[in-house]
Amino acid sequence: MTNDNAVGYAGDLLATDAFQLLTTDASSALIDVRTQAEWTYVGAPDLTAIGKTVLFLEWQSFPAMQVDSGFAARLCAMLASARVEPGAPLLFLCRSGARSRHAAVAMTRAGWSPCLNISDGFEGPLDPYRRRNVIGGWRAGNLPWAQT
Repeated sequence: MTNDNAVGYAGDLLATDAFQLLTTDASSALIDVRTQAEWTYVGAPDLTAIGKTVLFLEWQSFPAMQVDSGFAARLCAMLASARVEPGAPLLFLCRSGARSRHAAVAMTRAGWSPCLNISDGFEGPLDPYRRRNVIGGWRAGNLPWAQT
């Protein structure tokens, strides 16, 4: 984990380190903040092998990509429903680590901590040929995922 430039949240993790934390800390939770279109057409993390369920809540809605002003309140309700206790590590995931960072900051401001950003996201950064899913991220890390 790195805390470099982690202003307003607990820090960043690579996807592989995030999966390790999810595996070893029973209280931890994964929140995928991508859009419904991304979950449907790109795929989504699958935590069934470790006995967990991913929480899905859009940070921004496609196609307008407007930030959901009720995100924190909605996620607080989802966390309560899923019996995630305050103080449990919340790990936020998006395509490449940008939206998830904003979500981690928002939930930290809402009183949840630690909130961690998965900095390489689900699809990872662009490679030299401007393609994702090659040099980092959940999928390139060979972590469990499924097409929905």
